[in-house]
Amino acid sequence: MSVVGAYFRLARVGWVLVREGVVSALPTEGMPTLARTAHAFAGLFERRKAAKGVRGDNLARAIERLGPSYVKMGQFLATRPDVVGAEIAVELSALQDRMATFPKEAAVATVEGSLGRSLTDLYTSFGDPIAAASIAQVHPATVRDGKQVAVKVIRPGVRQRFGHDLDAMYAAARLQEKILPNTRRLKPVEVTRTLEQTTKVEMDLRLEAAALSELGENTKDDPGFRVPTVDWERTGRDVVTMEWIDGIKMSDVEGLRAAGHDLDKLADTLIQSFLRHTLRDGFFHADMHQGNLFVDPEGVIVAVDMGIVGRLGKKERRFLAEILYGFITRDYQRVADVHFEAGYVPAHHDTASFAQAIRAIGEPIHGQPAETISMAKLLTLLFEVTELFDMETRTELVMLQKTMVVVEGVSRTLNPRFNMWKASEGVVGDWIRDNLGPKRLLADLRDGAHAALRLAEAAPEIAAKAEKFSHDLTAMAEKGLRFDAETAEAIGRSEARHSRSGRLALWVIAATLVYIAWKLS
Repeated sequence: MSVVGAYFRLARVGWVLVREGVVSALPTEGMPTLARTAHAFAGLFERRKAAKGVRGDNLARAIERLGPSYVKMGQFLATRPDVVGAEIAVELSALQDRMATFPKEAAVATVEGSLGRSLTDLYTSFGDPIAAASIAQVHPATVRDGKQVAVKVIRPGVRQRFGHDLDAMYAAARLQEKILPNTRRLKPVEVTRTLEQTTKVEMDLRLEAAALSELGENTKDDPGFRVPTVDWERTGRDVVTMEWIDGIKMSDVEGLRAAGHDLDKLADTLIQSFLRHTLRDGFFHADMHQGNLFVDPEGVIVAVDMGIVGRLGKKERRFLAEILYGFITRDYQRVADVHFEAGYVPAHHDTASFAQAIRAIGEPIHGQPAETISMAKLLTLLFEVTELFDMETRTELVMLQKTMVVVEGVSRTLNPRFNMWKASEGVVGDWIRDNLGPKRLLADLRDGAHAALRLAEAAPEIAAKAEKFSHDLTAMAEKGLRFDAETAEAIGRSEARHSRSGRLALWVIAATLVYIAWKLS
């Protein structure tokens, strides 16, 4: 019945998208005949208000109607322009994660249940909520030493609600892979699995506190950037207490200007800080939109809400730096070579042809004034050639790319003539000199020696496992691969259950649609 429920919820999602005019606003170019017919038919069921709206507004309204889980999914898909397309990703990036607050009494119960102490023992005051999102809301509070803090409390029931909605998302992903084979390279099921993992992490506020702590240690000596400190005594799975930030939101450009802050310097500091975290530390805040960035009275940027973070390994950082530097220096062959070395493009393709495609992206950008060379435009063009060369989705890189676009966009609101390439040249150049020159060779030798030592320590265990595998393989060759009776019976039951539930789900959806059409006629 869980499969039936998933398909029923999926039918509801489709109905909301139809009613809000999202489906009829989709472009029909390249659609098969049946899909174009369904597209035209969907327009008959739009609400009149939706028919007059802008597609981005309709999409935001539909997602908000569907509830907190879909708001979170929309924000996540905004980081995946390779999946939903650059235009829709931009529309989703403007999706506001503002929800109605839940009662203060429920928040108090959650805090006391998570921390195992009474509220009066934890805080001397605990105010009404000042902001609420799809997963949690924030309360102002004070502790015994008079220090003001911000208390983030998980929304009651959000884990159960998300679990139910996730079933429908998986059903949609599997249908997409089945009905649209050309989209399999985008790995919709894997994308949904990534959404599940990132949201589960975001729902454990201890992990957000750990991310704040780690980034705080990494940036303690960085100029112009910091994150709030964590009060670990008052932090648990469902609550995190952190330093209260008195500052101006970066979205309030006029407020920043009136306070006397240097907006051009703030724009440069923001992009340089992000690149420094990415290249130097391999750990970055992956949700750096204007609502999560403040400027304190000293002009220091303070980043909050670390529910979504990204990581890059040493190899990925080197590839990123070389790709950026290749575009800056117009060395398109090197950019192409790096894509092949990293395995981003399958080896059966020709590097010269891929370099030609990269040149077609880079040259028009370099023909423009420096301040108009946008990372967002470069990445949009880069996504357009991925299908030609069978490039599969790389989750860690797409999150990085999207965050880079968002950070560049915030910098441009502060300084409309912001030149990302000039601002980032020092950070990227320094990292390349330190990591792609003689220092890199020494580091690689050191890492190689450590790896060889670990391999030598594990050699006896590896030899024992290899011997066992050899025996198992010989036995399999002589006797064949066999399932025991219990395993074979379990496979049969599973197949029968999925077949029956799938047919039942389709009948339920068909009956629902017939009923809706009858009610509207």
